[in-house]
Amino acid sequence: MKFRTTSERLRKLIQSCKNKKSETGCSRPRTVDGVLMSLAVGEDSSSKSMGFDKEGRDDSEASETKTEPKTPPNEGDVVEHHPAIARKASESSLCPTEDEDDDEERKIELGPQFTLKEQLEKDKDDESLRRWKEQLLGTVDFESVGETLEPDVKILSLAIKSPGRPDMVLPIPEDGKPKGLWFTLKEGSKYSLQFSFQVSNNIVSGLKYTNTVWKTGVKVDSTKEMLGTFSPQAEPYTHEMPEETTPSGMFARGSYSARSKFADDDNKSYLEINYTFDIRKEWQS
Repeated sequence: MKFRTTSERLRKLIQSCKNKKSETGCSRPRTVDGVLMSLAVGEDSSSKSMGFDKEGRDDSEASETKTEPKTPPNEGDVVEHHPAIARKASESSLCPTEDEDDDEERKIELGPQFTLKEQLEKDKDDESLRRWKEQLLGTVDFESVGETLEPDVKILSLAIKSPGRPDMVLPIPEDGKPKGLWFTLKEGSKYSLQFSFQVSNNIVSGLKYTNTVWKTGVKVDSTKEMLGTFSPQAEPYTHEMPEETTPSGMFARGSYSARSKFADDDNKSYLEINYTFDIRKEWQS
């Protein structure tokens, strides 16, 4: 196929326009600009229809030039889905530093322990320190202060109080195991436990009372009361538990087993009693 040059096409177009004017009497001859525009449009359309672009390349070459192959990302690459910078956890952020290792290895070293008597005798010439110790310790009976570091707490008495009734004083066995039934309570009655104790040798910290009750092997009640911190003194301390009400009804009546315990912050037990009691319709005569 032969392609005509632009000049030949232009010459023939002008000639055809003149011939058409002479035949039909056309009053508006096409200008040279119009002819050139038509020529340009004709070139573009003819090129497109034949599968060529403006640069003379066919469609397959143009598509290969414009379309770039997409390669899938590697496993280690970070794909950004947001304008923000994607961050990877570095090895240094996951491993503990030397300072953290030093903190773990560093342990709290407490100073030497002294008996309460030694603490009171230290700095006795300093009036301000003496007053501060007296304010901190309260009234300390020096005769009750021993030479040992460990405090000693002795439970002196246990009693059950109920409105309108005399106090029920409970015997405290030395082995912590009362023989037989320890006491009996009336169903639906109000009662409270009162006890007295004495502290000697040293200060007892965080003394607490716990009591757990079971019926037919199932735990039905648990009580924990923080009593406080006490310094040694000859006069006994007295504490009364909050008032409670015994359960009532056919299923509440019967025998119960329980365990009471007096211990401090160091979990040192001063008294543990395992006992049984009954809840009945009436008080025991």
